[in-house]
Amino acid sequence: MTSALAQAEPEVLARVRRVLAQRNVDSYLVGGYIRDALLGRPTRDIDIAVAAPALEVAMEVATSLHARYVPLDEVNKVARVVFLDRQRGTEARWYLDFSTVEAGIEEDLHRRDFTINAMSVNLKDLENGSGAHLIDPLQGKRDLAQGLIRAASESAFQDDPGRLLRAVRLAAEYGFAIDSHTEDLIKSSARLVSTVAAERVREELCRLLACQQAARYLYYLDGLGLLTAIIPELEGTRGVEQPREHYWDVFVHSIETVAALERILDALRSGSRDAVLVHLPSIPGAEEYFSEEVAFGVSRAVIAKLGSLLHDIAKPQTKSLEPGGRARFLGHTKIGGKMAADIMQRLRFSNREAKMVQVMVESHLRLWQMGGDGTPTKRAIYRFFRDTRDASIEIIYLTLADFLAAQGPNLDTEEWAAHCRMMDHVWSEHATEEAEAGPVKLINGHDLMGLFGLEPGPRLGELLASVHEAQAVGEVASREDALAFVRRHLVADSGK
Repeated sequence: MTSALAQAEPEVLARVRRVLAQRNVDSYLVGGYIRDALLGRPTRDIDIAVAAPALEVAMEVATSLHARYVPLDEVNKVARVVFLDRQRGTEARWYLDFSTVEAGIEEDLHRRDFTINAMSVNLKDLENGSGAHLIDPLQGKRDLAQGLIRAASESAFQDDPGRLLRAVRLAAEYGFAIDSHTEDLIKSSARLVSTVAAERVREELCRLLACQQAARYLYYLDGLGLLTAIIPELEGTRGVEQPREHYWDVFVHSIETVAALERILDALRSGSRDAVLVHLPSIPGAEEYFSEEVAFGVSRAVIAKLGSLLHDIAKPQTKSLEPGGRARFLGHTKIGGKMAADIMQRLRFSNREAKMVQVMVESHLRLWQMGGDGTPTKRAIYRFFRDTRDASIEIIYLTLADFLAAQGPNLDTEEWAAHCRMMDHVWSEHATEEAEAGPVKLINGHDLMGLFGLEPGPRLGELLASVHEAQAVGEVASREDALAFVRRHLVADSGK
């Protein structure tokens, strides 16, 4: 492996190695770069430990590479260099993290998180390309071959509670198992996760949710005592029973909705649909849509999974029983939307991400309700897409996942097929409206002020929105129609 590592040394690492050689300090490749090289996995994250002040070294490397210097932890002497490599018309972003070796590389490796990240290679060994000696005091290579995540020390999680989440995230990303003793250490230290910075919790949670079997690892997080420690509001959903149409309680249903969404997204990616998913609505480009990034490193798929996990978060607070004993959850969508937004903000998501999840939670029943006992009207469809905008497609698929998760193994396939047909109709009507009427403005605010003497203000905006809605549903087709529409509304207003 180490000879292959030398032969495949990226140019950016070779340039860094030359800068460090000029300083004549011991420098080591450590952590994830070694791990991924052993696995043959591509990576642009490089960890380098130096027997020198890492902040100074990183700044010098950044200057040499014309890259950006980012101090990550000045107390523990950790810094990052972000290098944008532009070659042959492409761009690749490299992250080089520098830390300080205080008392020798082996002692440094013993202080790391997991044995598979506690391996190292002296950068000087890469100079001649003939191979390098792997420094592996904790048998990380063996654990890597066995697919095992094992804590590097008994105090690994006390030293850095962020590692509690990282263990599960690595298991999800690599398909590895956490060894039993490390599981025991996690359980005994789980309460410490509340001390981890929200930004770090968000990053680990998003990376876990980006995995294709995230629901499985949400259950795992819960079994380790971590899930409700980072989202305490979920604890209240545990054991909350639902009407007989629901197979699971609210807590399990929430995670099963994530699982159902993943099943749907996997079908979109693969194009392979089983006897149930063959009924899915046809939304062109849906696979590419969910891979879009909402924020750096956070895809629409991740946001959709967060919305799925939190969509019933307010059911415990809103539960009531009818005289016959049937459970009702009146208002749980509106209250839940606010709760979900608060959770997202607490975890330091952006305003856009928080708003998307809030709208998903608030509107996850809307498509069911506007269908009633028949087909949704054009006006109802128009208003749905107008109101949900950035999260409309996510809500369509959340509605489908919610249906699958509600009935579980007792799925009524005919009812499911009818539900899918309604979603298909909703999307088709929206696509037709967008193609035919979307971009054309029949009248504007200046028209209304000049012809009807209206003043700028909320009423002006309301009238224009009503005209656009009437145009979208086919009630208004020309400028004359639009002016007549406004005139009727103004007459009605004057008669109130």
